[in-house]
Order: sequence, then C-alpha cells, then structure tokens
Amino acid sequence: MAEIAPTALDHVALWVAGRDTLAAFLCDHLGMHEIERTGNFTLVGADARLGKITLFDAEGPREPGVLGRVVLAVSDLDSAVAALPNDLPRERHSDDLVAFEGPEGLGLGLERRESPQVEYDLSHVLLRVPDPARARGELLALGFEEDGERLAVAEKSLLLEVGDAGGGERPLLNHLALLVDSAQAVSDEAESRGLEIADFVDAENTIAVFVMGPDGIKLEYVEHKPSFSLV
Repeated sequence: MAEIAPTALDHVALWVAGRDTLAAFLCDHLGMHEIERTGNFTLVGADARLGKITLFDAEGPREPGVLGRVVLAVSDLDSAVAALPNDLPRERHSDDLVAFEGPEGLGLGLERRESPQVEYDLSHVLLRVPDPARARGELLALGFEEDGERLAVAEKSLLLEVGDAGGGERPLLNHLALLVDSAQAVSDEAESRGLEIADFVDAENTIAVFVMGPDGIKLEYVEHKPSFSLV
C-alpha cells in the first residue's frame, strides 16, 4: 500500500448560514484577517501560508455533527482570552486551554503554545465520533501520524473524543484540507484502496481530490500549482 503523506493541515472548511457574522468575530477577536472573499465563501486566517478557516454559504441553522471545536494557538493565553467579548461565556479546560462558542454554534478554543508559527494559527481540531479507536486507525491510513493522544500533520493535529457523529443534513464541517505534493497520486492511491472519492477539482491554481474518511469526515488533499500565489 502506497503512503498518503500530507505536509500540512491547510484549512478547516465550514458550512455556515451567516459567514459575515462569523468572519467578523474571527477577525475582531481571534487575530485573523480576510484573505479572500468570493460569491459563496470567505477565507480567513492569521497568515495565508498557515492554518486557515473557510466559510461556505449554506442554509441554516447548522448542526455541530462531528465537529467539537477548532482550537487556535497563542503564546499569551490570558491576553488572547481578554480580547474576547466580555459577555462571552468561556470554560477553562486546563491551564493551557480555554474553550468557548462563537457564532453559528461553532465550538472554538485557544491553546497556549510556547512558540506558535504565528499567533492564532490553527492548533488542533476536536472531532467527536462514536468509536475514536476505529476512526483513529482509518485516519492514520489517510496520512495522519501518531502524536500521543492526538493525530498530527506537521505541527497541527486532530483530537478524537467519543460522541454522536450524527450531523443531520446540515453539519457545520464541510471538510479538512491537507496539503500534498500530488493530488493525482493521492487520487490514484485512494482509488486503488477502494476509498470513496467525493470529487476531483482541477482549478486555476490548485488540484484537489476529496476523499471520504470515517464518520462522514471529508478530507481534501490539495496540491498547489506553480501558478499558485498567496495574498
């Protein structure tokens, strides 16, 4: 079996009913800025070269489904928490992690990191699935690596917890995007394994194959063409 070897967790893509409201929250309180805006999505992040969040228009209300929360890395947790709205409830899970809920019912968190690549970069994504051990095994075969209780791609990771995977017909999570050297090679390997390929998109600056993972988790393996430029 050939290896699927992503080099980075590039972005988390969400279906949202009010992308402007959520984008404003992320930019005003969580150190992000608008990187790109089109007729149906907004891309935000602290750095266009690192972890980002893509907000796709969709009918609401949305349901969390497998998505527990998206956690951002900060070096000064207290200052980052102080930048949140004063009336926003938050829960301290540990000395290094504070969780809260943003617009659209999106679970969010701030995690203290000693030296993040940039403030408010993606740290990890928490997913809730019925059988974490089974999902973990499938995700390891899809390019994630063992990192203690987490599954890692470079410095970013997934954390799996037990939960109801049911997301109805309106889940928040659209997909998780992983950078790869060759989307075609991943597509060929996925086909040879009999995996479900949801889509293959040859766009102006990228090539991407979308593969269905465990519990309806869609993974995008995206290759940047030589023409790709970041803003």
